[in-house]
Amino acid sequence: MGKITEIFFDCDNTLVLSEELAFEACAELANELLADNNIPERYTGEQLIKEFVGQNFRGMMVSLQALYKFEVPLDQFEKYVTKEEDMVIAKLEAKAQPCVGASEELEKVYNEKKYGLAVVSSSALRRVIASIKKVGQDKYFDEDKIFSAASSLPKPTSKPDPAIYLHALEKVGKKAEEAVAIEDSKSGALSAIRAGIPVIAYVGSYKGEDVQKEMAQTLTDLGARCVMYNWSDFQKCLQTIEEGRATDIQPSL
Repeated sequence: MGKITEIFFDCDNTLVLSEELAFEACAELANELLADNNIPERYTGEQLIKEFVGQNFRGMMVSLQALYKFEVPLDQFEKYVTKEEDMVIAKLEAKAQPCVGASEELEKVYNEKKYGLAVVSSSALRRVIASIKKVGQDKYFDEDKIFSAASSLPKPTSKPDPAIYLHALEKVGKKAEEAVAIEDSKSGALSAIRAGIPVIAYVGSYKGEDVQKEMAQTLTDLGARCVMYNWSDFQKCLQTIEEGRATDIQPSL
């Protein structure tokens, strides 16, 4: 493995505990959308997380349309996207918390000045900025190094499409092997892996040891090089990637 000079951080449930809050709002709107199209199915936030974690609302709506075989006119689609963004941002600004230990590790790696730091998210740019500002992590990232699959590309997309990681690499002027990505979801990990970027899987935001172990296995099977159960394992995982090894950091007792 070559020298790592850039670290790409996913935002939702990797840096900021935002998924539960976001999916509450998503469920309200997804159910409204289904009702408007005479589809009897309804979702809770928890069900949406299970089925669509790592996808942005735009990607989720595309998936719902494919699943239930209906089509939303483009102008209506964009109204739903904006409405969801507003609802989620309001919830995040009121209640968002950092992932346990994430801010402390960001502080260390920022002060080292050894790596460039960027955020690469599926979520809308406004939402990502609202999240990291609320928890005080915005000071670690330049504004032009916050990348959103929903907002930063000529054509909006969502992870697992690698487009946002390829875009981020181009903007920071790095090759895939010079970067590492920290991801907590299947779609996020796939997005980075498809762009050729080595992945550290973070499973600490999942509830329950069994779920964490299951996700660790899933993300390792996809090609993640290292799994961290706690942010305190970050430096170990980074070292593992730099040394070209693959390992599963066991949960800290």
